[in-house]
Amino acid sequence: MDSSKSVLIIDDEESLVSVLSRKFNDEGIATYTALNGRDGLDLALEKHPDIILLDIMMPEMDGFDVMRNLQEDEWGKTVPIILLTNSSSIDTVAKAVSSGMSEFLVKTDIRLDDVVKKVKSRFK
Repeated sequence: MDSSKSVLIIDDEESLVSVLSRKFNDEGIATYTALNGRDGLDLALEKHPDIILLDIMMPEMDGFDVMRNLQEDEWGKTVPIILLTNSSSIDTVAKAVSSGMSEFLVKTDIRLDDVVKKVKSRFK
């Protein structure tokens, strides 16, 4: 894997962020992490990662607000975003799709290795 690739993980579940970060690093993918939406947005705009894994329900700024703010930035309009959430309600899915995210993964339905594979497939 090209070590110049990077992923930003924005999620308030510290254990998940830690495990995912380790998995990406093992694959040679640089990782940036934030535990709330505001820090995640700042980091995204500073580092310009190749892809963003984004939770919806977080303190300070939720994932939808992060996406709205990213849409106001020239780079932010183009970055692929994969939503990682615990919610699979129709309303949440519909709102995610209309917000312009690239993909939607429900945490309880997917293995961590599958998240890594999904991200790596977006690099090609």
